[in-house]
Amino acid sequence: MERLRVKRPVEKKIAKGVKLLEKGDLPEVGISDELVYLYSSSDRFLARAYLSEQHKGIGWVIDREQSALNQTYFEELFKKARKNRGAFEASVTTTAYRLFNQEGDGFGGISIDRYGDFVVFSWYNAFVYAIKDMLVAAFRQVYPEIRGAYEKYRFQGPTEQSAHLYGEESPEAYIVLENGVQYHIFLNDGLMTGIFLDQHEIRGRLVDGLASGKSILNLFSYTAAFSVAAAMGGASQTTSVDLAKRSVELSQAHFEANGLDLANHKLMVMDVFDYYRYAKRHELTYDVIVIDPPSFARHKKKTFSVLKDYHRLVEEALDILNPNGILILSTNASTMTVDQFQKEIDKGFAGKSYDILSLDQLPDDFKQNKNDERSNYLKVFTLKVR
Repeated sequence: MERLRVKRPVEKKIAKGVKLLEKGDLPEVGISDELVYLYSSSDRFLARAYLSEQHKGIGWVIDREQSALNQTYFEELFKKARKNRGAFEASVTTTAYRLFNQEGDGFGGISIDRYGDFVVFSWYNAFVYAIKDMLVAAFRQVYPEIRGAYEKYRFQGPTEQSAHLYGEESPEAYIVLENGVQYHIFLNDGLMTGIFLDQHEIRGRLVDGLASGKSILNLFSYTAAFSVAAAMGGASQTTSVDLAKRSVELSQAHFEANGLDLANHKLMVMDVFDYYRYAKRHELTYDVIVIDPPSFARHKKKTFSVLKDYHRLVEEALDILNPNGILILSTNASTMTVDQFQKEIDKGFAGKSYDILSLDQLPDDFKQNKNDERSNYLKVFTLKVR
């Protein structure tokens, strides 16, 4: 195994517990998709790691051991992760949640999501993909009851995005529960499955009464999971806005799974800023507005960046929010801190007052590396406007 010496700043990062290795940490190293030992400049062993380029970073620190990285090693990781999710496994109202969350569960580059009797492995780089047979074998020892698995490729390489991995194939119309609400899941249809699991606590709050009797506007709605949760929680009406035409079909599947009449639930295919203008022209206002945009988007030569443009979404939302209305403002941008996000929100409020009802980050099934704020990427402010 290759021995690499790192400079003092990287040594400090490792000592702090940061797992993600970035290009600037090892600027002159040409190694890829291999295990390495990291040493200090004074030749002191620091950690075992692997190098493999992915969307963020060039590799991960694994641990400070020098033992074999074999099936038994991963079985122990999966056993520990399963034990930590005992409450989810015992739940009768939620059957979809994260089983293994990258560095939060001890190994960056892989996540595993459970959808009832099926699971989805996500490979984030070529190294974990190369050892996937060992990872899958270890997982099957710990979860023998899982009927079938799928895989998603979240790195450049494979030509396809999704494939069946082992066991039975999921029915095309497969339904899972979350907070007692039914959602259609599409396991072998590109990278998306039909629902973002990290938002289940926010949807749960909508189900539990936050939306009761209220009109809801759900922006960047994808498959309208927030809207469905709100409808099941007694919302008087919902409007879901997304630019993707296919979002209508996927959203309808969720509503129909719960026996909800679409008469009071509109699905709009439209750019969000265009919808703001549409709502103002038609004097439409809402009691609750949910804003959960992608970190970056491009449409018709226009670009949107959470870091620079989120305040515009807030500013426009305030124009169509009813008195004492509620904003649910979310971002999954790992490069944006909680403080930076709140400053961007404040910029949109432009001096107007609000009360923070809650600040939510990743739920318990999405284990994080508490030594690295970027690991807890989700930030959701629920605000009541004065």
